[in-house]
Amino acid sequence: MKVLFTYDYGKEKMESIKKLGYDIILRSEKGIVYTEEIQDVEALICYHPFATLDIAKMKKLRWIQLSSIGIDQVPKEIARKNKILITNNKGGYSIPIGEWIVLKILEVYKKSSKLYQQQQQRRWEMDTSLLELYRKRIGFIGTGSIAAEAAKRLQGFEVHTIGVNTKGTKVKYFDSCYPIDQLEEVLRSCDVIVLTVPHTKESHHLINKTRLAMMKKEAVFINISRGNIVDEEALIEHLQKGNFLGVALDVFEKEPLPQESPLWEMDNVLVTPHNCWISEMRNERRFRIIYENMKKFKEQQPLINQVDINKGY
Repeated sequence: MKVLFTYDYGKEKMESIKKLGYDIILRSEKGIVYTEEIQDVEALICYHPFATLDIAKMKKLRWIQLSSIGIDQVPKEIARKNKILITNNKGGYSIPIGEWIVLKILEVYKKSSKLYQQQQQRRWEMDTSLLELYRKRIGFIGTGSIAAEAAKRLQGFEVHTIGVNTKGTKVKYFDSCYPIDQLEEVLRSCDVIVLTVPHTKESHHLINKTRLAMMKKEAVFINISRGNIVDEEALIEHLQKGNFLGVALDVFEKEPLPQESPLWEMDNVLVTPHNCWISEMRNERRFRIIYENMKKFKEQQPLINQVDINKGY
């Protein structure tokens, strides 16, 4: 059985895939195009080769394993038409992103950015406006594995964790959960709002001008999901009016974030380049999911992390 990898996980790991009975074709994602060599490929292990690789020509392709959690890059109509199974890397990046969320909340409350600037200027000036995380209300819009890992790590701070999901289903590590139709109540009541919901047709611009205005003036706002969940123009306008104690953004409507974006220079905005998922364990966890699914695929067993293309997650 032929499998196309667009990333080399190292000799030892790739050999373990061969021992499962796969014939591996290894090609870089950059500029990859369809050739006769890959006409018999049944499985594609990748992130985003779809800008140049026409999978419609891969008539034997039955399964795509993504190294990402999101599936925005997948040509969904082709996948539907050809009945291609999609699996993602759900859970693979949850621990580092969970740590990043806690870090950014603390950076805002402890005024780290301002104090680092003072250090660079060799300026000794005490700041008496620092806040505690203790007993704050932390709201997560989306209660998947990323939110759960962040909520788990916040428990030691004795905060109140609140989750919003489709039906208000109770999830471990959350003190309370609400259905999406009560989103606005959560936005009004929380000290910190964290976006961890997948990007779908329904969640596009979920956070708009109206909902931004519902949040506390001194709230902390964090987005690690997808930039398109937030109306970025409305967010900039909201910030320019003096709202939010701090904002931490790792994702944006357009990436890289354009040089002319006002977000770069706002004192209460922390910008990172879609970097929150990175850790020294990323390839290790990613490969565990790949290996487990390739073993199941060979044995014709149900795969883990199957994605509903219609729902988008």
